[in-house]
Amino acid sequence: MPVVVIGLNHRTVPLALLERLTVDESRLPKALHDLTSRDHLTEAVVLSTCNRTEVYAVAEKFHPAYADLRSFLSELSFLPPEAFADHLYVRDGDAAAAHLFDVAAGLDSAVVGEAEILGQVRNAWEKAQEEGAAGPRLNLLFRHALEVGKRVRTETGIGRHVASVSTAAVAMAEQHLGSLEGRRILVLGAGEMGEGMVRALGAKGVNDIRIANRTWERAEEIAERVGGRPIRLAELDRALTEVDLLLTGTGASSTLLEHSDIERVVAARDGRAFLVVDIAVPRDVDPAAADLPGVTLLDMDDLRRFAEAGQAERRREVDAVRALIAAELDRYTAVSTAREVAPLVAALHEHGEDVRRAELDRFRAKLADLDPRQTEAVEALTRGIVAKLLHEPTVGLKDAAGSPRGERLAEALRDLFTI
Repeated sequence: MPVVVIGLNHRTVPLALLERLTVDESRLPKALHDLTSRDHLTEAVVLSTCNRTEVYAVAEKFHPAYADLRSFLSELSFLPPEAFADHLYVRDGDAAAAHLFDVAAGLDSAVVGEAEILGQVRNAWEKAQEEGAAGPRLNLLFRHALEVGKRVRTETGIGRHVASVSTAAVAMAEQHLGSLEGRRILVLGAGEMGEGMVRALGAKGVNDIRIANRTWERAEEIAERVGGRPIRLAELDRALTEVDLLLTGTGASSTLLEHSDIERVVAARDGRAFLVVDIAVPRDVDPAAADLPGVTLLDMDDLRRFAEAGQAERRREVDAVRALIAAELDRYTAVSTAREVAPLVAALHEHGEDVRRAELDRFRAKLADLDPRQTEAVEALTRGIVAKLLHEPTVGLKDAAGSPRGERLAEALRDLFTI
């Protein structure tokens, strides 16, 4: 029974249509039970993110399974199949495995190499396990995909640079400072950009994170998530004299920190270097502050150059990633094939042994006069005959496993030997 994947992503479908086909976390249990209750599907994992909706399933037969999956997407979206059918991609067998490996490696993402997808793949698999929808075939596939994703990120440079503006800002600051370990950091703004920077800092293990925001409750909320400290705007000057790094990305329509504000802060810092990363548009910090002694001011122009360098480096790593994926796909195919064929081969040989023993039992009376040596010779002879008869079917089945021919041979053996 092959693994199939059917899906849509940011490359194949307009956003408005992808939104209709998204499966949020609250709907996942019902969706998984729906899929595995269909006639031609035995296992299922649903991977639904802001960039994709994909269903991985074990199919009894490909074409009926495809019809089941298309019906599922139609019922999910309340759309007729023809509304999205042209946008679907379908893979089966090794191609389905290769696609998931690309996804886990970040090659199929809107930003090549982004790391969030690996956690999303893991969460989708874990949810399917919790609901009893993932069985041995998909467990093997997803376990291997996670290994691929981890290897890609540790053995290549595909994930060396970051994928979002907020995480890029933190990475750029880290590059300039050499390390964020032991640094005192203030984040100004707790909107989407500010929260992203706070999370990136928390992920890097920064212990001293201070958050200042126009709305105090929002600053408290974000600070609590990472064990940080909320700062009132009235305390901003004092906080700026203490920290090593200011990260700012508010949605203010005008400058928040003028040249004179930064000059006052610098005067109170006793000559300590001060790095400011301002990713707000329009800028939160007066660009003229870059001329003050000890101040390094980086803005969106600097960030774009930093991100572009990272993207170029990630693109250079794609060939290395694809080589790793190809090797892992071979390894997965070998393991998958062995696991798929082993139960049928065992059942075939067990059937042969049952027939051999039944025939010996039937002739037991006629063999009663044989001495132990002769009895053993008969046992060896009959075992040898059975082994020779089953050798060619066993080798043929193993060689063809994982292919359409292998499926036909397996089905024929099950029918012919009733196993």
